Amino acid sequence: MWLKPEEVLLKNALKLWLMERSNDYFVLQRRRGYGEEGGGGLTGLLVGTLDSVLDSTAKVAPFRILHQTPDSQVYWSIACGANREEITKHWDWLEQNIMKTLAVFDSNEDITNFVQGKIRGLIAEERKHSFAKEDDPEKFREAILKFEKCFGLPEQEKLVTYYSCSYWKGRVPCQGWLYLSTNFLSFYSFLLGSEIKLIISWDAVSKLEKTSNIILTESIHVCSEGENHYFSMFLHINQTYLLMEQLANYAIRRLFDKETFDNDPILDDPLQITKRGLENRAHSEQFNAFFRLPKEETLKEVHECLLWIPFSHFNAHGKMCISENYICFASQDGSLCSVIIPLREVLAIDKTNDSSKSVIISIKGKTAFRFSEVKDFEQLVAKFKIKCGAASTQYCDISTEVAISFDSAVPSDNFEERSVTCQKECSKTVSTEALMRVFHPQNLETFNSKMLKEKMKEQSWNILFSECGRGVSMFRTQKTQDLVVRGIPETLRGELWMLFSGAVNDMATNPGYYAEVVEQSLGTCNLATEEIERDLRRSLPEHPAFQSDTGISALRRVLTAYAYRNPKIGYCQAMNILTSVLLLYAKEEEAFWLLVAVCERMLPDYFNRRIIGALVDQAVFEELTRNHLPQLTEHMTDMTFFSSVSLSWFLTLFISVLPIESAVNVVDCFFYDGIKAILQLGLAILDYNLDRLLACKDDAEAVTVLNRFFDSVTNKDSPLPSSVQQSSNALDNKSSHIRVDITDLIRESNEKYGNIRYEDIHSMRCRNRLHVIHTLEKTTKQNVLRVVSQDVKLKLHELDELYVIFKKELFFSYYWCSNYPVLTHHDPSLPYLEQYQIDCQQFRVLYHLLSPWAHSANRDSLALWTFRLLDENSDRLINFKEFSSAIDIMYNGSFTEKLKLLFKLHIPPAYTDVKSQDPSKGDDLSEEELLYFSQLHVSMPANEKEEKSVKNIPEKGKGRVDIQAYLSQWQNELFKKEENIKDLPRMNQSQFMQFSKTLYNLFHGDPEEESLYQAIAVVTSLLLRMEEVGRKLHSPISSAKEFSDTDCASGGPSTVKTESHLEEKDPSSLKKEPQWSFAFEQILASLLNEPALVKFFEKPIDVKAKLENAKTSQLRSRTSM
Repeated sequence: MWLKPEEVLLKNALKLWLMERSNDYFVLQRRRGYGEEGGGGLTGLLVGTLDSVLDSTAKVAPFRILHQTPDSQVYWSIACGANREEITKHWDWLEQNIMKTLAVFDSNEDITNFVQGKIRGLIAEERKHSFAKEDDPEKFREAILKFEKCFGLPEQEKLVTYYSCSYWKGRVPCQGWLYLSTNFLSFYSFLLGSEIKLIISWDAVSKLEKTSNIILTESIHVCSEGENHYFSMFLHINQTYLLMEQLANYAIRRLFDKETFDNDPILDDPLQITKRGLENRAHSEQFNAFFRLPKEETLKEVHECLLWIPFSHFNAHGKMCISENYICFASQDGSLCSVIIPLREVLAIDKTNDSSKSVIISIKGKTAFRFSEVKDFEQLVAKFKIKCGAASTQYCDISTEVAISFDSAVPSDNFEERSVTCQKECSKTVSTEALMRVFHPQNLETFNSKMLKEKMKEQSWNILFSECGRGVSMFRTQKTQDLVVRGIPETLRGELWMLFSGAVNDMATNPGYYAEVVEQSLGTCNLATEEIERDLRRSLPEHPAFQSDTGISALRRVLTAYAYRNPKIGYCQAMNILTSVLLLYAKEEEAFWLLVAVCERMLPDYFNRRIIGALVDQAVFEELTRNHLPQLTEHMTDMTFFSSVSLSWFLTLFISVLPIESAVNVVDCFFYDGIKAILQLGLAILDYNLDRLLACKDDAEAVTVLNRFFDSVTNKDSPLPSSVQQSSNALDNKSSHIRVDITDLIRESNEKYGNIRYEDIHSMRCRNRLHVIHTLEKTTKQNVLRVVSQDVKLKLHELDELYVIFKKELFFSYYWCSNYPVLTHHDPSLPYLEQYQIDCQQFRVLYHLLSPWAHSANRDSLALWTFRLLDENSDRLINFKEFSSAIDIMYNGSFTEKLKLLFKLHIPPAYTDVKSQDPSKGDDLSEEELLYFSQLHVSMPANEKEEKSVKNIPEKGKGRVDIQAYLSQWQNELFKKEENIKDLPRMNQSQFMQFSKTLYNLFHGDPEEESLYQAIAVVTSLLLRMEEVGRKLHSPISSAKEFSDTDCASGGPSTVKTESHLEEKDPSSLKKEPQWSFAFEQILASLLNEPALVKFFEKPIDVKAKLENAKTSQLRSRTSM
């Protein structure tokens, strides 16, 4: 590796380096202790320790090249190498390309300048093709070299960053280097001859947290496959932890959680991941979550500045955050003020001429924002003007208020023609009014005290709008939050839900989208639409709006449109309950975009088959309960109680457990504060019932306590008619539970638990996601092993290890493959056995690692034929049950079972004639050849074709899952009789020749090789003699009766041809040699007569050693490919 030229003091360096080559201008040196017998003694040990602990060019590589000039004491390091081959290549290049040119120069200074310029040019050329984009490229390149040298991972493995740290073995710290790459966490240490090398794949990390104890003030705890590892460092521990967290979660999403893996340009290609890219992604995610912006937004710039707050008459100190389409501000001085300015709203941007460095942004609605003390404000204004020019072009036909149902909003006439057309076409079907206004219009005749309170709430919000503005660019302050806690007025609820959720932005930038999706999804019929139809009447059935066709039709359209928009989620139970509440207060199109905001941004991964997001937030809730209510967790020894109780709280935002008039206040807070509001309320509910819960003796009693509490929750200020309100009057005469007002409960949750930070929730979500995914994977493994263990002789712990190796090989195939951003052959929606499947290439690697027959010269052909035999439904994939059945026969099968497997490998459908296109490779097959032969169809006997066509095998992962087909397949397997050896087809001439070659290959290298070869020669000779007898009996001289008698006695070929039949044939056909074949019983009987052969196949195999060797060699084999 070429290095940026740096001065080296050769006098001191000679103690650590030995001269290998030299000429007038260059010196090649070797690190002392490297390549010497015994490691170079004490000096070598000390040098090795320094190389591990310190960080400079001299400590990274064992070879280096220095540039020198005659009569000069100054040397320059220009290259280093991990091995002699690499450094020799650099040396030869210097001699061939540089040495002749240097003789032309007159002065040493010119020579040095020329060499330095040439080396810098080489480095610049290298960087064009390098992935390293770090702050100090030189050091990073050195780290890459050491990373590759220490761990021997494939060259595609991308180093993201590295840190100096200590790894704790018990109470002893080992100083070394921590390397974080795209797929692995690696650590290397070399201290006084003791080497520590640790490689942990990110997908194996089940726990990642920062901890502290008596010995360690702060360390990073990594749990992988049941083993605990602790890393400590003086600097950058927070930065290290966050990067580890990101890499672990990325691996989990990519390999385990295909349902929710987004096509992200930063993460699509694992070879392009960098430390800076991950940091930028983390900042963008935090930015989008805080301001509720579309997921596509990327944070571009952040500037510290002051924002003038006109209604408070002071400047709030904070940060201006800029993305492609938004300018946002969040205060950092405790004033809790934030602003979102979409560029589509901006009319003009100006700068002041005074010393305040101010930027003034004017938006529609005669509002202006003044940002002062902005660094580089002139360049910023110029950028804004360019952006707003592009934005105004993009949004010229879009009304900013089209998305909102404000009473004061006036729709613009400048809609895109497409949007207008779609809306006109769908105006008859899409509801344009919130259901609450249709079914419960405010009537002045029924004006009462509750209606008066409602009007007072509206007046409070109108005062706020007059001060802070109204719409997407309003100032959001502590006063805004206080009003939300009190409950949003019925008439403003839809508008403010759109605003606080960010759905207003989605709708404004996608005019006419909902109408189009409704039109396209009408009439579609699939599993999602069937489930939607089943649940329509169960959504708030007591509310008049959903007892009529108007509400049911609107609910159907919204849910079907969303299932059409996002087929990955489709439809999930609880979506109907949430959507029905949204439709009460928002127009139909607004309800659709609110559902989009909830499912895709605010509650990620909640509404999929495994409800991973809800499980993660349950785990976060348990953690918060342990922290804030320790006495309750001590009493409830089994924490799964909280999981079972709280699942509906998170999935339906308390709508399913609270009366509707109270639940909508919770939804108000959720749209303003996100999941934080739900977690706070959950803690407040447990806290309120703490004494009763501590008195409970079991979970059932605790559930009863909470259910009674929910029945007692009311909303005393709700203006809804009593016919709609759900709070029961049954508790009026009971003293056990007094009425609890939802507003008081929410206010209390804010006061007690409002100090929970968004950053802490995000960190807990990431941490618990690892645990949740691994728990689900553990359940999958247990179910698979339980099913498979019934059909194999392998012990359960051996089967467990085999499953780990099987799954790991599937993952390795995708670690370094940029064409497959997600794990292709993994579908968690399928039955357990079908969730992980391997293809032929992956099977070949496992066959080489695990099969006792892998030493055979034609091992690739054997692997191919075995795969074809196991792939019964010809989908070119096999599951773990199929895989383990073959391995089990090889390990634990009897002589007959092993021979039967080999026999079946050499007849159709498994057998196909294999010839490598490259003769130099021998019997080895390339990946393309393997793929071609695995897909090749072989003609089978007619009776087998019929059996194959009769089988009703469901297709894996294609369209809707056919439950009946799976049940039928399961029943067939349950009553499947053991295969009779008499049912096996006969082996023809060419197949038998290949079978004999395979046996010869298997015996090669065995201690009893001679006797085995002799035995197989005897067997082959015997079988051929039998075939010769059969061939003679085919002669036309023999009579039919004679032939039949001899055939029966010899067990030869069973084809009978009479003289008269042969005479009818063309005479030329007699010249052809008749094809002969053998039955399995013939081959079995012949081989049983040879004890050496029986002993070879019945020789016991050390399964434990084989599996251990496969585990240690698995990564190495991938590296050598």
